[in-house]
Amino acid sequence: MKDYRSLKEVQTDLKSGLITCVQLVEHYIEKIEKNKHLNAFLEVFQASALAKAAEVDEKLKKGTMGVLAGAVIGLKDNICYKDHRVSAASKILKDYESIFDATITTRILEEDAIVIGRLNCDEFAMGSSNENSAFGHVQNAANPEYVPGGSSGGSAVAVQAGLCLASFGSDTGGSIRQPASFCGIVGVKPTYGRVSRHGLIAYASSFDQIGPFTNNVEDAALLLQVVSGQDDYDTTASKRPVEKYADQLEENKPKKIAYIRQCIESEGLDPEIKERFHEKLDGLRAKGHEIEPVDYPFLDYLIPAYYVLTTAEASSNLARFDGVHFGHRSAEATDIEGTYVLSRSEGFGEEVQRRIMLGTFVLSAGYYDAYYSKAQKIRRILRDRTREIFQNFDFILTPTCPTTAFKIGENIDDPITMYLQDIFTVQANLAGVPAISVPAGIHSNGLPFGFQVMAAEFQEGPMLAFAKTISNN
Repeated sequence: MKDYRSLKEVQTDLKSGLITCVQLVEHYIEKIEKNKHLNAFLEVFQASALAKAAEVDEKLKKGTMGVLAGAVIGLKDNICYKDHRVSAASKILKDYESIFDATITTRILEEDAIVIGRLNCDEFAMGSSNENSAFGHVQNAANPEYVPGGSSGGSAVAVQAGLCLASFGSDTGGSIRQPASFCGIVGVKPTYGRVSRHGLIAYASSFDQIGPFTNNVEDAALLLQVVSGQDDYDTTASKRPVEKYADQLEENKPKKIAYIRQCIESEGLDPEIKERFHEKLDGLRAKGHEIEPVDYPFLDYLIPAYYVLTTAEASSNLARFDGVHFGHRSAEATDIEGTYVLSRSEGFGEEVQRRIMLGTFVLSAGYYDAYYSKAQKIRRILRDRTREIFQNFDFILTPTCPTTAFKIGENIDDPITMYLQDIFTVQANLAGVPAISVPAGIHSNGLPFGFQVMAAEFQEGPMLAFAKTISNN
């Protein structure tokens, strides 16, 4: 069976009778088994995937199939699927089985997508390399010695290696876009509130957003269109009507594009990525787009503000995993205090423990105003400056990451270096705006890298259309 890289191609062959959904799922199951060394999948939902495939095949015969018929999709291991296990790649939730569907799971299943399995990630989505999973690190399919990015590394590699057509991840500070860049695929973080967070195991609730990984912008637009919209289970989900993103991709009018001077002048930016970025700008100018540098003099504040706020929210969100309400309970515990301390110490990995302690510290009496309150004020400044840019420009274009993927183990003992991997991506989460990473080329080291497009709130349609333009050049 051929290596399908677009839903259009899959559906063409399904309708012509060249393949069936059951055959397609069997093909992916076989391919996942052959690529077990990548460690992208934590579990393949073989029985339910084949049952859904048979159901979709019947709908195809009757002509009653949904728009995602034939789309074989993987879910990051923090997105719930009823009667299937979900663990957030943590020992504390090992063997936990969800009793309900995430809203995005319901919506893709209603349109006849086939969920093939759950995908490895950094524990509780905390990481930039997928080395923090309790179930082993994920390998980059471009070079197994390198990380795939994180925290949604398994979701990115599954699409990169052709183990499923598309996948979903979550993005708190770049956890979709950074792996998409490292793996040479498309990754979308929607506007905060565009996609329901119901059924997403929370890391930082005012930052988290679910989004798709795909091989092309067309599939990303359709998947985002299907999962977006109001949800009674999530009061932060916007009631704003969902546009038909998949029908808006042919927009080719010249745009006003900003690039952040401080990003491009950053000492940490790989020279080759910088050179390719300027080549891209020259190509866009030649096509009539207006491009100008803008100042965003807050680059040094992005990471500190982000980590103060997200760890504070993580400290609160992960309090429920205490050996009583949810998750692992220590066999050594003999009293209440011991249950809490031992269960959490045994169940949480080192990075999760580090972030919980940092979050608890910044929320503690005497430090709340010095850290958490101040970070919230900085977030407002960062958001306001971002909105100010969008009053004069259609998009902000940056490299997605300052470098290509790094070697497995290279930064694992240096949390600060690891945190700085998010330097270009956290702005979108702090400001709540949409962003997308699209493939930009292959570095001389043989590894892919991407460019990021940010747009104003709820401007996913124009952003996707422009992303298609630059990804096709």
